[in-house]
Amino acid sequence: MDDIKSIEDVFNNDESLANLRDFIQQADVIVKFHELFPDLKKIAKATRFDKKILYLWVENPAWRSELQFKQRIIIERINSYFGRDLVKSVKFSGKRS
Repeated sequence: MDDIKSIEDVFNNDESLANLRDFIQQADVIVKFHELFPDLKKIAKATRFDKKILYLWVENPAWRSELQFKQRIIIERINSYFGRDLVKSVKFSGKRS
């Protein structure tokens, strides 16, 4: 009985589940964006996350420009929250994607 593992332990450590863990964390980046950046709730919306690029929809061009200057802060906060380098860059769009 010593070799019985919890579901959490298996999920977090089994290499065969690495792709599933990555998929869930990528989805969490989008879902938790406003939790990490509550002040951006009315300004920006995370629309997609693909190949370590977070896509944000920002309708107002002035806000897009402001957030581009803060891109490094956005990346660092997300990566710090998840404890790994998930996001490498952020792309901003005024069009819905």
